[in-house]
Amino acid sequence: MKITFFSAKPYDKQSFREANVSHNFDLEFFETHLGLHSVEMISNVSAVCVFVNDKLNRDVLKALVAKNITIVALRCAGFNNLDVEAAKDSGIKVCRVPAYSPEAVAEHALAMIMTLNRKTHKAYNRVREQNFSLQGLLGFNLHGKTVGVIGTGNIGKAFCHIMLGLGCKVIAFDLIANKQLEAAGVEFLPLTDLLQQSDVISLHCPLNEQTTHIINKQTIGFMKPGVMIINTGRGKLIHTADAIEALKTGYIGYLGIDVYEQEEKLFFKDLSGDIIQDDIIQRLMSFPNVLVTAHQAFFTREALQQIAAITLNSIWSLSLDKIPAVEGARVV
Repeated sequence: MKITFFSAKPYDKQSFREANVSHNFDLEFFETHLGLHSVEMISNVSAVCVFVNDKLNRDVLKALVAKNITIVALRCAGFNNLDVEAAKDSGIKVCRVPAYSPEAVAEHALAMIMTLNRKTHKAYNRVREQNFSLQGLLGFNLHGKTVGVIGTGNIGKAFCHIMLGLGCKVIAFDLIANKQLEAAGVEFLPLTDLLQQSDVISLHCPLNEQTTHIINKQTIGFMKPGVMIINTGRGKLIHTADAIEALKTGYIGYLGIDVYEQEEKLFFKDLSGDIIQDDIIQRLMSFPNVLVTAHQAFFTREALQQIAAITLNSIWSLSLDKIPAVEGARVV
């Protein structure tokens, strides 16, 4: 069975080739993303494997059907880049990786909090220039602060446990309260109450119609002045222009984002020699209290190994009709 990978980087090739030892699939890798422009690159393939910025709209899925593709594998947890209804209509089987080392993303969220708070990135640069002054590096104790967690799936749950371990008061918002988290000391509240009480807010919810721009001018208005916001979920959870306005006034005190609304034009690429035309990301990076990382929260050795193993196992199962393609709105 031949599988074509899109948006493939060297680390993808390595992890999937290692995991493929037990399957012996024929693997083909392209660095370009999947879209109508790249479907013609597919030849004699049964499955395609894609990542977060590949486009799987109705037109692309129709083109894949014309190429006799029967399986689409998303090597990520989210599937907001997939038209689920179009996938059902096309008859293409779809799988994703619903859980792969959730601790990897949760730990990165903590790293962003600690970096923004204690300004370790600035201290590192100062000391290398023989500047040992502490002026401008003042932080605050996380212990005893209230941390709001929006979304308590696998990653949100792991993040809650980390923050509880640091002695924080952890409050959460989700459609259904997690009984295990409640037993551990997490308090579930309505969203407005969470926004009003939190010193730090971390986003771990999926991107859908209800959560798109969940952080916007109105919801920011409920927050404490000087709040810290961390987003390791999806870029469109935050209305970036509204966040910039709140940063300018100081209402948002700290912003850490590992994802960005227009990231498909920027992330996973080396643009160090280019003039970036995206004025919004340039404006964000001009703030001293904003930390941007390029969608690396998932990027650990353990996560890559699990992503590759789960993806190839799912493709194998789908090829044998061992698991259904789509369960309601949930991609398997």
